[in-house]
Amino acid sequence: MQSRSPLVNRIAIVVGAIVLTAVVSMATTLAVSRSIEGNATAINQAGALRMGAFQLLALSADRNGSQAAPFRAELDRYGVKLSQTSLVRTIPENADHPLNEQYQQVMANWRNILRPALERHAPGTPVSTDLLNATENYVGDVDTLVSMLEKRTEARIDLLHVIQILSLAFSVLIAVVLFLDLKNRVLRPLRKLVGIASAVGNKDFSLKANLEGADELSRLGGAFDQMTSELALSYHELESEARAKTHELEKSHQALELLHSASRTLFANHDLCTGAIPMLQELETLLGIGPIRLYLHDRNASEPVEAITTATPDRPFYCRDHHCNACLVTPEVYDELPVEDNDGRRLMLPIRTPGLLLGTLEVWYPADKGLSETARRLLETLSDQLATAIFLEKQITEEQQLTLAEERAVIARELHDSLAQSLSYLKMQVARLRRLNITGEHEQTHDAILEELSTGLNSAYRQLRELLTTFRLKLDTPDLLTALRQTVDEFSVRMGQNIHLEYDLPPGTLSPNEEIHTLQIVREGLANAAKHAEASEVRVEVLFESPRVQVRILDNGKGLPGGDQPQQHYGLIIIQDRARTLGGKVTMNNRDGGGVEVTLNFVPKSRHMILAQQASTV
Repeated sequence: MQSRSPLVNRIAIVVGAIVLTAVVSMATTLAVSRSIEGNATAINQAGALRMGAFQLLALSADRNGSQAAPFRAELDRYGVKLSQTSLVRTIPENADHPLNEQYQQVMANWRNILRPALERHAPGTPVSTDLLNATENYVGDVDTLVSMLEKRTEARIDLLHVIQILSLAFSVLIAVVLFLDLKNRVLRPLRKLVGIASAVGNKDFSLKANLEGADELSRLGGAFDQMTSELALSYHELESEARAKTHELEKSHQALELLHSASRTLFANHDLCTGAIPMLQELETLLGIGPIRLYLHDRNASEPVEAITTATPDRPFYCRDHHCNACLVTPEVYDELPVEDNDGRRLMLPIRTPGLLLGTLEVWYPADKGLSETARRLLETLSDQLATAIFLEKQITEEQQLTLAEERAVIARELHDSLAQSLSYLKMQVARLRRLNITGEHEQTHDAILEELSTGLNSAYRQLRELLTTFRLKLDTPDLLTALRQTVDEFSVRMGQNIHLEYDLPPGTLSPNEEIHTLQIVREGLANAAKHAEASEVRVEVLFESPRVQVRILDNGKGLPGGDQPQQHYGLIIIQDRARTLGGKVTMNNRDGGGVEVTLNFVPKSRHMILAQQASTV
């Protein structure tokens, strides 16, 4: 298990080593000193044994017969000296030890050779050579014992010196190691850490401690390295965030200026396409988003109607100016845009006023970059501006339509109360003239004049009725398709056969006024087919071929007399007048396979709920 404090442990180990060295040194010194305690006494006593042996030899030569008992006592005292405690204590107990063997040899020589020789020596007689040799041999053994005791004592003293020297050297070594360890593991890391702290104070995060080991300072150095790395990262991130925030604020400022200028354009320009696309494209470049699409909600359409887009490879159906290519891009560019097939994410923002959903703003942005909160708020502001502009324009349009309808109702009422009454009066007067029986040479002239007056009055009265119908006509159905279906069903009953209807107009393509005129042209064409064609098959086609709307009424009847458009035909006059109102052209021709084809072509003046121009009416 790793220690929690390696540095303290190392210091403790060093101090423990020094203490252990001191303890071992003192213990060994004490043990050695105790082991040589009494050796000097033993050496002196052993040396005295040599002198005592010669004294015994001299005493044996000088003594007389009366001194036999004291001489034996001297021998006993000498034997006691050989076995005295101070001497025996210095002899090792181990029988195999050389000193013990030498002592045993001295004792054996004394007991077995010298003492018996001394006891056998006749008192007062000269010392024999054998006794002298025995004494000298004994003294030689004692000398050897003394020499061994001296060497043993000197060896113990030398051991004590070695122990002291080793203890001193080991202590010095430990002190040096401790100093080097403190220098390498404490002082140098501390200097590094102080240098790092000073560098961090100067915003320099490049210095690293790189301390190896597992002690406190190494861990502290690792913490310093981690701290400087995290501080460097945090400082870099803070700088990056500051730059990003600054850049984002600059973009927000530019976007706000763009929205400010665009708001005036939106409210001043009635064309949403012309007013919004340049602004949206600049906003895309500024925020790194796009494409942006605007869908408007029509209560009469099942799906939202696309009003504008900032990028499309094909010209959109609502395009009014085919010389404008603002929203057109190449397929290669479109394929790189962040749409659903190119790892893009979509933000849907409602365009609403309180209680009314007007449309949806669809914003695509790259999935890897995301959309910042600032950009989201700017887009929400944009959706609010678009909602205000669309609502105000729609309200203005409805008010204009209501005013127009009221004016037309007033005109219709005035025509009905004045001109219609006058025409009715003239018709009654012509009828009175017809009852007069005018004869004579002027009869034929009078009849021709009356017929011409009657035809003119009928034509004028019919045109007046048509004008009154036009002024009073309202499209009560939800949309043009429903009104056309009702008309087709009505004429199918009148003609006794089914009329085929093909309708392909995107929602919101025509304004209400354009829908009314288109419906009236279809009704007039079907009315002519019902009256004159005698056809077995009638088909109505209302198609959109950008930027034009094409309306065709086809039958397989007997066709036009003479194969050409009739001149001064009242129905054709009405149709042509409505076509001119729509800004288009109507043609009526015989078909190659038989029958008549009535074709209306016009470019709608309004593609969506914000009108580019109010359609004029007759």
